[in-house]
Amino acid sequence: MTARLRIVGGGLAGCEAAWQAAEHGVSVVLYEMRPHRRSPAHATDHLAELVCSNSLRGSALENAVGLLKEELARLGSLIVSSARESAVPAGGALAVDRVAFANLVERRLYEHPRIHVVRQEVTSLDLEEPTIVACGPLPSKALESALDAVLRATVPQATRTRLHYYDAASPIVSAESLDVSKMYAKSRYDKGAGDDYLNVPLDREQYVRFVRDLRELPKHEAKAFEAQGSGGNLPYFEGCLPIEELAARGEDALRFGPMKPVGLRHPQTGASPYAVVQLRKENAAATAYNLVGFQTRLTWPAQREAFGKLPGFADAEWLRLGVMHRNAFLDAPRLLLPDLRLRGAPQLWFAGQITGAEGYVEAAACGAIAGIAAARRLTDLVEVPVPGDTALAAVVAHLQNTATPDFQPSNVTWTHFSPLAEPAPRARRERRAAMAARALHHLDRWIEKLHDDRAVALVR
Repeated sequence: MTARLRIVGGGLAGCEAAWQAAEHGVSVVLYEMRPHRRSPAHATDHLAELVCSNSLRGSALENAVGLLKEELARLGSLIVSSARESAVPAGGALAVDRVAFANLVERRLYEHPRIHVVRQEVTSLDLEEPTIVACGPLPSKALESALDAVLRATVPQATRTRLHYYDAASPIVSAESLDVSKMYAKSRYDKGAGDDYLNVPLDREQYVRFVRDLRELPKHEAKAFEAQGSGGNLPYFEGCLPIEELAARGEDALRFGPMKPVGLRHPQTGASPYAVVQLRKENAAATAYNLVGFQTRLTWPAQREAFGKLPGFADAEWLRLGVMHRNAFLDAPRLLLPDLRLRGAPQLWFAGQITGAEGYVEAAACGAIAGIAAARRLTDLVEVPVPGDTALAAVVAHLQNTATPDFQPSNVTWTHFSPLAEPAPRARRERRAAMAARALHHLDRWIEKLHDDRAVALVR
């Protein structure tokens, strides 16, 4: 009889976990609470909905997230293959048409012979039933209570079970409502096709006025329960700060962040603007654009006022204004094992942003790791940890970093890779390219082991 695995959550992590486990011979039941219940961040009932940006970030192997995508692709990733097939132009990044992407993921899951999708809210957890919790950072109240109960029962020595921080989504504007005569098409340093972004140039006066608006216009106030345990301060994720928080750090903070003009000289005049607002396509038809890096907690009227003053935005039609939401995540270094199992609960794994892995690709990576680990355990195969000095291992290393008592979410970085043997290239780009080549070599050997074992498991 085929082993059975329950997966809670139909986001990127849950979908990837279901795919990997099914591909390794396990029967999967994937639970998604929508359409019966939605989190504050979701707008549709699709599996694998991208709730913030439509970008999966950089594609180059010299970029840690680019290497992670390639590693996942070699593992037969559902998320990465679907993203590549639904891609829209985005310079050196992998961005997707949200609807096309979600449709692809959903169709492939429904068609898989070993995956059964159930549209039902999970409100309890049975520690005797093999389960991957991939509920994302916004579990329902009932599931949140069930998680707290499990954590109290299995890890009583833990000083805290869940942490939280604030994440944000950038505004989306209708393309036909923009005055593109005040903008120019160009990718930073002409990456990709060289013109994948619309750029809104600002002179110093326009930029200073914009910064002043961000500082002075009204903002959504957090409810008391959202700031609980953080000393009254909102515990933002440093890699995804609201634009007004950056503006508060100094007049030039935005010019060295999301409004950086470097590599964006005007293609006709050659002039370099004082600051730039970049717009990225939201879909293949280019009917909508995302304001890159403009996540915000300004009130909606304040957003219309501040962004409406940008060149070309006087008649902007906003398809979505920026929103803020509370995200929950585990104290992973003290709660999870390297295969993302909960300590003290041999049948319960976690995957995705609930673990403290930040980012779409990192969430999918957690899904792959947990899905493969669970499948191997359910088919009586020995554990094979992800190989060292790979991007997958870097994701795990962050979640196992007990050196800091204040664990916070993070994207994948090169921090957890060991140095190259001497003589190593001196240039950073060449050095990272060599590290990527080493990573893919280690990964390929690991995949061979997985394939050999999977063949044995499927014959049983």
